[in-house]
Amino acid sequence: MSHSHLKPTVSHWITLWVLGLLWGCSFVLIKKGLVCFSPVQTASIRLGVASLAFLPFFIWHFKKINWQNFKYYAIVGLAGSGIPAFLFANAQTQVTSSVSGILNSLTPLFTFIFGIIFFKTQKSIRKLAGVLLGLLGASILILFGKDLGAAGHISYGLLIVMATMCYATSVNTVKRFLQDEDPIVLSAVAFQIIGIPALIVLLNTDFIGKFQLDQDAWVSFGYLALLAIIGTFIATILFFGLVQKTDALFGSMTTYIIPIMAVILGTLDGEVLGFYHGVGMAAILGGVYLSRK
Repeated sequence: MSHSHLKPTVSHWITLWVLGLLWGCSFVLIKKGLVCFSPVQTASIRLGVASLAFLPFFIWHFKKINWQNFKYYAIVGLAGSGIPAFLFANAQTQVTSSVSGILNSLTPLFTFIFGIIFFKTQKSIRKLAGVLLGLLGASILILFGKDLGAAGHISYGLLIVMATMCYATSVNTVKRFLQDEDPIVLSAVAFQIIGIPALIVLLNTDFIGKFQLDQDAWVSFGYLALLAIIGTFIATILFFGLVQKTDALFGSMTTYIIPIMAVILGTLDGEVLGFYHGVGMAAILGGVYLSRK
């Protein structure tokens, strides 16, 4: 049974806000992890811890897994979590958590674009106008935002744009091909696919040595473990369930809330926002609004 035409209920809206709050915290937690760990280690810890959290569910539900959908599980694992984790960790070596949160708002716009191109979603002039406005906002943010103004830093902003394209691919895949999958089973399989390689990568770095050399390593690790459990493990289950019960575009509306949380937390952590950040965020969120059904 498809749920794609059901009107979002109060519980769906509550879930949306909870997700926005959880993911809005992600960017500042990534920044705290990068204090002691490299981008590769930061991403690998996040994915590795999350995959370990999902492992009991993977074992418990093993018989429920539909292995014919393996390629879709792999797409969701790689595009929904694996690749973006590394892209964000690398980007945030040069981009503030506030800017990361704002650029992350491009997700529903790419969800719409990819939905039309690859997943046969309905198109409209209003949605297209929203996409163009959102992309204009992202361009302003990347080209003129204070934190991204230096020529060498533009590419770091583009890493986040690439991550939102990955998220859009994952969201559309879940809605089109994994509509009736149990969200916990889907999440558990997807994270075993990406988590095991992430742990192998992590153990082939100087990860263990960091704890002996840097007294703050445990603090950074704690932030990343929190990110993995709350911002990845719990949020992923909630998100897949929400997308299945509503639609891909409604699920990606968390991006209204995420940048607000990211900016508030970033500002509290000492980040400074300029005029172009405000203009860029307003254009992106305006674009998201126009692209809604």
